[in-house]
Amino acid sequence: MFKDRTFHLIGVGGVGMSGLARLLRALGARVSGCDLRRTSTTEALVREGIEVFYGHHPSHLEGCEVVVYSSAIPPHHPELEAARRLGIPVLPRAEMLAEIMASHPKSIAVAGSHGKTTTASMIAAVLSGAGLDPTVAVGGRVNNLGVNACLGKGEYLVAETDESDGSFLMLRPYIAVITNIDREHLDFYADFEAIKRAFLRFTHRVSPEGALVLCADDSGVREILPGVSGRFLTYGFTSEAELRGEVISRGAFPRVRVNFRGRLLGDFRLPVPGLHNAENALAAIGVGLLLGLTFEDILKGLSIFRGVGRRLEFKGEVYQVPVFDDYAHHPRELRATLRTLRELFPERRILAVFQPHRYTRTRALWREFVQVLCEPDILFLTEIYPASERPLPGVTGESFYRAVKRIRGARPTLYAADLEAVRAQVEFFLSPGDLVVTLGAGDVYRVGEDLLRETRMVQVA
Repeated sequence: MFKDRTFHLIGVGGVGMSGLARLLRALGARVSGCDLRRTSTTEALVREGIEVFYGHHPSHLEGCEVVVYSSAIPPHHPELEAARRLGIPVLPRAEMLAEIMASHPKSIAVAGSHGKTTTASMIAAVLSGAGLDPTVAVGGRVNNLGVNACLGKGEYLVAETDESDGSFLMLRPYIAVITNIDREHLDFYADFEAIKRAFLRFTHRVSPEGALVLCADDSGVREILPGVSGRFLTYGFTSEAELRGEVISRGAFPRVRVNFRGRLLGDFRLPVPGLHNAENALAAIGVGLLLGLTFEDILKGLSIFRGVGRRLEFKGEVYQVPVFDDYAHHPRELRATLRTLRELFPERRILAVFQPHRYTRTRALWREFVQVLCEPDILFLTEIYPASERPLPGVTGESFYRAVKRIRGARPTLYAADLEAVRAQVEFFLSPGDLVVTLGAGDVYRVGEDLLRETRMVQVA
């Protein structure tokens, strides 16, 4: 199906598309791709034998049999238009993933507004620990693997879905996980009700022989439960969950006791911090149990899990200040990350650099963002990262900064449109014993990386 065919991926530097490129290459396909700029991801793809073009031009399609594009690519993209004109089949990323899924009889798809990448990576760790050698395709670098996708020899495939444009409805998984349903991607969905309807339709895509694993802690998931058909298992910390976690030791690395349908299985403590990650682990445990694994085998996999890139990732230390980076770009994700850092480092000041991501998200969740951004001790805001969006009237980095500053009062709140200027602001406020975290789905991570690079140069000099 894939061997010796030629695929061209538009937007190949994106985290989902780069993983797809790796899988196609591992399946024996000839793969090329294009993106706007050179990044560490595109350079890694080139080293792996994937041809990458910079910029977009119809000439990149020479010899191509199938064109695949990401959800971030506009419909009038020059290479898309050229492919249609030339009669080359054009597929969205999700449809290509669905074809790969179809070649794996036991595919596991992880959906949800938050926690998909970590949960899918935990499931992959559980299956790997049990010797099942799964194929993996997720939206971040799995630290255990060093990449975001790999081809396994077993019958299982673990994939993260993309609900942002409804394309996850193309998938037909054997098992599907829904971590939560939140007000997200309101640039595509008319309202929250439309989002919930899409997730309910997704539950109906699961194989009749398969099952669903649903988070009972989440109100959005609970609201769609009456419409769910087929076999499903609920998990969470609520007493109503079939697979129930009970926190028996609190802190940054909580210990959780697990009961399944009234039967005590045992307890676990993850090597990664945060109660939200313990909840993600319950989803992975649920999948493992449905596949017939013992609790002991499941814990073997979770014990070796080392997290995911850009998920509370430790980048280094400068002037006795640890620097972290996190992909959080929704108020709920920001709250989980900031509270985990408080638990890890209760004595340190938190200097948070937040880059809002997309104008539509910033406008839709304005009030929620303002509230959660009261938590850092010192806050640095940047211009909004547009992704593929056009500016919206009144939605700017400066107007957002003014709204946040009004609520934060006397606590230091700063703004700069340029990331280099933000880095200088952070360095000015730094004191030994502080903590720096960069937050956002854009390129805000560069602030932390540049801070570490520049200050190391000063120290060496």
